[in-house]
Amino acid sequence: MILVLHNRYRTTGGEERAVDDFVWLVREHLGEDAEVLERDSAALSRPRAAVAMLRGGLRPDDVAAAVRRTGARIVHAHNLNPAFGWRALAAARGAGAGVVLHLHNYRLVCAVGTCFTRGADCTRCHGRDMLPGVRLACRGDRAEAAVYGAGLGAWQRRLAAQVDRFVVPSEAALERLGRLAAPVDGRATVVAHPVMHFAAGSAAADGEYAFVASRLAPEKGVNVAIDAARRAGRPLVVVGDGPLRGPLRQYARGSDVTFYDAVGPDRFAKLRRGAAVALVPSRSAETFGLAAAHAMAAGAPVVASRIGALPELVEADALVPPGDAAALHEALERRWGDVAAGERGLRRVRERCAPAMVAEQLAAVYAEVTR
Repeated sequence: MILVLHNRYRTTGGEERAVDDFVWLVREHLGEDAEVLERDSAALSRPRAAVAMLRGGLRPDDVAAAVRRTGARIVHAHNLNPAFGWRALAAARGAGAGVVLHLHNYRLVCAVGTCFTRGADCTRCHGRDMLPGVRLACRGDRAEAAVYGAGLGAWQRRLAAQVDRFVVPSEAALERLGRLAAPVDGRATVVAHPVMHFAAGSAAADGEYAFVASRLAPEKGVNVAIDAARRAGRPLVVVGDGPLRGPLRQYARGSDVTFYDAVGPDRFAKLRRGAAVALVPSRSAETFGLAAAHAMAAGAPVVASRIGALPELVEADALVPPGDAAALHEALERRWGDVAAGERGLRRVRERCAPAMVAEQLAAVYAEVTR
């Protein structure tokens, strides 16, 4: 039995999708029972969330009780902030479970998790020194930035001490965690995100538009995709929601850009399948690049920023400097309707992200924890 811990974010993003995929992987490919114990930041008041961060989590006995009730041999934790914290992992160990902590982002050191602030990549916070993030108010509110900085700095080493193995999604993420002096201490293993569905082939030749699937936030660079499509005179479809929803719609006025908020999986798949090219214009150091992986699995040729883990997925001649709309425009034109590139991407993501492959990597981590 694997007990999965996850504190859901106030705004749903790719990590929630990844958690669901890993639970499915455990059940379907490892043949183990899995139970999810979730908490939701949207259900916490701001004062209560602050208390949770500063105390290192709330109600750790709930975790110990779940371990004993299920007989879980491993607790696989994803996001812990603010409601679980290090106390949840200590409770799991005290109840007899091994602990795996999945680092989908840089949250061990960075209060916003993305290493992106003031419109640029940022690695100012280092080790337990969170003062740069407090001074810059990276979370948008100085009081909240102070709470997160204090909580992360105070409990960082205590949290890491409860972990048997860390999982990170890419070599790039592991390298950056090292440069940030995150306390992973040689206990980290790279495990790719699983991708569930693969197209039979590329339909890019029949595509009618450029496609972006993204949270609408500054670090995702969706405005750069709008600029590139405008330069090319190509239609653009954007699927996603987030804090820049209104400003981006305003920015795109007068251009051939169609926005979709939340859509069901069938509609989403149909929209992606209709793309002549998929754009991933990230401006922050992605730890994996789920949007790129899923577009590649659908057979779409992908153009992406040369940043973070994206070069591990996307071909070198389809990578452009982050924030460079002119370069993105040129690459968009090169890859428009390129079936051969779509087929190569499909093979590449299948080799890296097929469920059987990822399950083998995860099983090795679990074996390391319990041997």
